[in-house]
Parts: sequence; structure tokens; C-alpha cells
Amino acid sequence: MFTKILIANRGEIACRVIKTARRMGILTVAVYSDADADSLHVNMADEAIYLGPSPSRESYLLSEKVIDAAKRTGAQAIHPGYGFLSENADFCRRCSDENIVFIGPPVAAIEAMGSKSAAKNIMEKANVPLVPGYHGDDQSEAVIKKAADDMGYPVLLKATAGGGGKGMRQVWSEAEFSEGFSAAKREAMSSFGDDRMLVEKYLTQPRHVEIQVFCDNHEHAVYLFERDCSVQRRHQKVIEEAPAFKMSEALRKAMGESAIKSAQAIGYQGAGTVEFLLDVDGSFYFMEMNTRLQVEHPVTEMITGQDLVEWQLRVAAGEVLPKTQEQLVINGHSFEARIYAEDPNNDFLPATGTLDFLQPPAESAHVRVDTGVRQGDEVSVFYDPMIAKLIVWDENREKALQRLTKALSEYRIKGVTTNIDFLYNLATSKPFINEEIDTSFIEKYDSEIFHDNEQSLADELPMAALYLVLSLAEQAKIKAATTTDPFSPWNNTSAWRSNEAHNHQVVLAHNDIEYPVTVEQKRQGDRSYYLISVSGRTVDCQGRIEGDTLHVSIDGYRSQATIAHNISSSGDQISLYRQNGVFNFINIKPDCGDNNADDNHGGLLAPMNGTMVSVLVNAGDKVAKDQPLMIMEAMKMEHTIRAPEDGTIDTLFYAEGDMVDGGSELLAFTPEEV
Repeated sequence: MFTKILIANRGEIACRVIKTARRMGILTVAVYSDADADSLHVNMADEAIYLGPSPSRESYLLSEKVIDAAKRTGAQAIHPGYGFLSENADFCRRCSDENIVFIGPPVAAIEAMGSKSAAKNIMEKANVPLVPGYHGDDQSEAVIKKAADDMGYPVLLKATAGGGGKGMRQVWSEAEFSEGFSAAKREAMSSFGDDRMLVEKYLTQPRHVEIQVFCDNHEHAVYLFERDCSVQRRHQKVIEEAPAFKMSEALRKAMGESAIKSAQAIGYQGAGTVEFLLDVDGSFYFMEMNTRLQVEHPVTEMITGQDLVEWQLRVAAGEVLPKTQEQLVINGHSFEARIYAEDPNNDFLPATGTLDFLQPPAESAHVRVDTGVRQGDEVSVFYDPMIAKLIVWDENREKALQRLTKALSEYRIKGVTTNIDFLYNLATSKPFINEEIDTSFIEKYDSEIFHDNEQSLADELPMAALYLVLSLAEQAKIKAATTTDPFSPWNNTSAWRSNEAHNHQVVLAHNDIEYPVTVEQKRQGDRSYYLISVSGRTVDCQGRIEGDTLHVSIDGYRSQATIAHNISSSGDQISLYRQNGVFNFINIKPDCGDNNADDNHGGLLAPMNGTMVSVLVNAGDKVAKDQPLMIMEAMKMEHTIRAPEDGTIDTLFYAEGDMVDGGSELLAFTPEEV
């Protein structure tokens, strides 16, 4: 076994590898860029080597510097994690040339699967079922478009060297092909330095089911069952689970054996994942093979009781697989939710900022948090915006899902916009609970996940208002305890008015709609209660706050909600985590006339921090509504800025290659007069 390894990665996966290596008594070497100089993975490792500036192409993607770091520190092996150099055949070859063990598959296997088109040719010869498509050498747009036209739309354009949803575009009609093709090629070149494309038929109701395989150097191979990764946005996974729901033993065995056949066709060694599309009729098709550890590997670890990083280290050191296929069994059910700095309400655009407050749920045998950040760290524009992976386990899917929603309701992050509330709403939605899931799940059930339907807020609005009043009462008690006159009516928040009813007037906003609420404090004998009036309805409310839980009785119906309360300059944000989802309200503060925000005079603002990839118009151009004007890129994802309506471009404030701050005015625009 190795005595020292270098981890050619950063963040969550670097920390994950360090934990296993430390448990096995193996020393670790971290590498870092300027942005990561004081990061968690650097502090956890035994040694650390500086690589270069923050952009990954100037640091983590420099194979020569990574190998020099390994030689300098005496590391015998390199663990590449995922992303960066993990599927780079040239890097693997260089490791071999320098007598450094690459903790992953051999060069030939990486090369075979590194091109999606070549991989499909290999799988076709191995009799692994394939989705219809074109993956030929002729890369002209005309040839690929003809293949798409012949198959019929919709189709999926994919970078042959791609992964992680980068360089992929759904194309629903012939008219959309050219724009989608250009965008996919740009994104592929930016992410992988290779813009070759393939096109395949886009199945409209498939599930994304992948098989975890492991092969050693002694001709042993096993599959560690399957993961369902169907819930995705931007072709990137959001929530994964293992085992897959509605999976028969016969289908599991067929997919597992097909995955092993795929791995053996390329002489595979180490950890790999064979991804399939599973159609509604039970047929499945090879999609791609990832020649590395997957982001979602923890759900497999939770149901099998195996440490897959330890397996990687043992196989790379020449040992046989720790278990045979007969010894591997499924125990219980596991979910993984990816906690991202992103804005689900703004097309999942990545967010940046400082993690001013970070409090994950408590870890236990049922709850695990894999992360690479701490409170006070910055989520930068240079890397993937993942904050953590929240993994839960229980004896069946229903109980595991309850664990997931509870843990999400306990996650507290301030300083950056996150997807936690979105994940909670998704996990508590009836279609998800009822396993009505395919790869278009988020689009299909958008209104239920985002609560954009005509949903009654009959209970949630009074609960939010009651929480505000009870919070003020608690503040009053604290203030009264420290004042020289604790009995003064000015030291309480009971809405005391001389000769008037004790009323609170608040305005709560939900989904940008404002609701005036009146809260009247009442007492009848020994009973103290509140009459809360909103939208023409008055309810009798009582309640108490215990920690972050609000216990409430509304017209005699008792329930509870987990509360998250964030205070900002524009108004307090109150999140009620209920059984049927999370409900967010803003307590609107009165406008005192100090709001000086302008209307940007017809300008368009940058939706995020990022780099200007392309400027498609010139000053003076007349443009039509929805016409692409600019393309920005952040965290390897592109975002197209489109004309909000017909009009004229007056001034451009940024050129290609410029760094742009989120909220900056990109251009001056004059709408066409009607």
C-alpha cells in the first residue's frame, strides 16, 4: 500500500479522499491555486503545493505542475478526484512515464471512453444496446444536422469529450439547431478544449440509471448496483438515490452484467460508472462511461457499507477487489442532494459570495455531509459552485426521504443564494414521493416545486405573521429584563396603544405578491390568543417558539413548522418548512423614502459574475425580441443575454474576454416606440 498520495483536485472531493487516506494511515499532499490558498482541503492535508493563479487552466489543469508536485513531495500515487485531470489520458500517460501510480483506469481505457463517439463504436461491437444517433468523424454542421433531421426532433447534441452536462443542448426543432450547435461547441471548447460533437435521439420520458462497476488487475469485476440520477437541471444531477426505485431484480442483473461487459470491453481497472437511459418499457441504452469516481458515489457507499475510495486505493496498489459479487448486498435506501450556490428562481444561475454563516445538519449514522468549505469561505467564480453534498440513509425509501427533508430544513447558509429551499420543495412534492420521475421531472412539475400554482396560503400566511409577533414578544422580554423600567408599555411589542386595540399591521410578500395582515392580540380569562386577518379571512391562532420550531394552533388545528429567519435591509425573510414544502415570505419594511434605486434607463444587467464570452451585436444595431445579444460564462456554464423586446442597441459596455460583476449594466438599450 502507498505511504503518501497526492490529490490533484480541490474542494469537497479532495477532502473526501483525505478522510479515507488518513483512516488508512496514508499521508496526503494537496495542491492549490491563489483562490484556494486557505481552503479546507489545504488545511486538512499533511502537505500542500502551490500551483498557480485561480483560473483552473492556470493551476489545476497544468499536468506538468501537478506531476512536479508529486515528485517533489515523494508521493507514490496521484488521486485525480473527478473533473480537472481525472479523465485526461495524456496526464495518465505522464504519470506512468514518471513511475507515479495513477489512481484510476489505464490510459487505453480513458482514451476509449474519452470520446463519446468512439465509446459508442466500442459498445456497439460488444453488443451493448445504444441510443440511435450519429457519432462519426465528419464534424461539419451540415452532416450532423442532416443526421438530426433524419432521426427527427427532439435530439440531443453532446460534446464527445464531455461530461457533467457541459457542451450539451436539447434541440426541439430544425429552426433551433444552428444556435444550439454553436453554443454546445463553444461550451465544449471552454470546458474540455475539444469541440467535437455527436447527436442522438432524445428520448422524451427516460430515466437516467447508472451502474457502479469496479475491476481489479486480476481479472475480477463486480457491479455495486445502481443509482437513479434522473432529477437534473441543465443536464446536471440534482438529487440521486440508490437503489433505483421500481427496479426488478431481473432488470438490475441485466443492467449490471451489461455494465461489466462494457468495462471488460476496454480492459478496465478501478472505479467506473456506466450510464444508461432506461425507457418506460424497461429497455435500456448505453449512454456513456465515466472513467473515474462519480460525485454521487456516497449513496452507493451508504447502501453497500463499502468505502469506494478505499477500494480505489487498494486496486491501484495491486490488491484484489475487497468483495465478490455474491458478497455484495443492498441494505436500505440512500439519497444525495447537491447543495449549490445558485438561484433556482433565476434559471439556476450560479451565485458567488462569502459564506457568512454555515450550519449543516448534525451528522449521524443516518446523515452525512461531504463538503470542502467552512464558514467564512468564498464561493468564487472560478470553480463549480457546489457547497456540499447532503447524504442520508434509512431502511427504505420513505424513511430515507423523511431524513432528507428534515436535514434540508435544518441546513442554514447565509451570504450566498442557495438551492436548499428548491431541494426541499422538490423532495416534498407528491410526484417525487410517488416516484413519477424521469429526466424532465423539474420542467414537468415546475409549478409544484416552485409553488407557482394557485395554492391557498390560508395556513402559511397566518403562521408567518404569528411567528413575527411571537419573535417580537421574545425580544420585548429580553429588553424588559435589562431596562430600568421593565413595566413601561414602550418596552413591549404587544402593539399597545392608548385606548386602542392591540393590533400589528404587517405586509408579507410571497412569490412577489404582497399580503397585508392584521394581527390583533386578545385575552379571554386565562387564555391569550391572536386574531389574524388576511385576504378576507380571520383565524384564531395560538403558538410558541421552541428553538427553530414553531408550534401553532389555527382554529383548533395543531401543526408545526421548522423556521429559518434571515434579517436583511429590505425586510426579514421567513421560511416555513412544512410537510408540503417550504414557504418563503418577506416581511416588507415600510418605505421611508430612502430607496434611490433607478430603473437602469433601459439597460440590461449581468445576471451573475462571469466572463463575457461573445458580443453578438454592435452599437446602433436594431434587434428583435429574444434575439441573442451577448453570451456570458461562469463556472463553465454559458448564459445568453437576449433582447427583452424590439429596440436599438445604444452603447456596449463590455467586450469579449472582459470580467463582469453581477448586476453591472451590460449595454444601453432603447425599446422600439409603438
